[in-house]
Amino acid sequence: MKKTTLLKSALLSVAISSMSVTMTSCKQEPKAEDTKEVAEDQNEAKFDDTNDAKEDDSQYLVAAAETDMAEIELGKLAQSKGTDPDVKALGKMMVDQHTKASADTKALADKKQISLPVAVTDKGKEEYEDLNKKSGKDFDEKFASMMVDGHKDAISKIEKASEKATDPEIKLWAANMLPTLQTHLQHAETVQEKLKNKK
Repeated sequence: MKKTTLLKSALLSVAISSMSVTMTSCKQEPKAEDTKEVAEDQNEAKFDDTNDAKEDDSQYLVAAAETDMAEIELGKLAQSKGTDPDVKALGKMMVDQHTKASADTKALADKKQISLPVAVTDKGKEEYEDLNKKSGKDFDEKFASMMVDGHKDAISKIEKASEKATDPEIKLWAANMLPTLQTHLQHAETVQEKLKNKK
């Protein structure tokens, strides 16, 4: 009788152990937090109680870093997958100039102790995946359209930074970025128009 009880409790303990292992292995891995949200949370923790203005200023740099990383990846994709020479050239321009802009933004962020996203954000990944599904002429047109819309949005944010940032260096950084972004927009609009005329 004692042996049966011992055997039952041993079996029960094995069953419980295997259930807990099974349940652990069935657990879904937690989704990695978006790098933009991580950076914003870090900046909020740094500046929240001490300096609201600095926290607001940090958001301009975070947004610029997010844009730069997305444009670099989309530009690389356009260089490899684009079929129109103008699309490939626009892709190269995005990679070259947003790489430089990214370095400038990072240098300023380091100086101001502002955290930036360390990788392409969830939004950037979604945009990349959407574009990557396209091919041929559809790809070229989608890329040009994304560059026009993306740069209009970026210009709007940077204009706001150049007017409303409280830190003079961040204000100057934004003012210096505007002409480059406006050139990118004009270039993207030209490519978009050329593609429409080729129909």
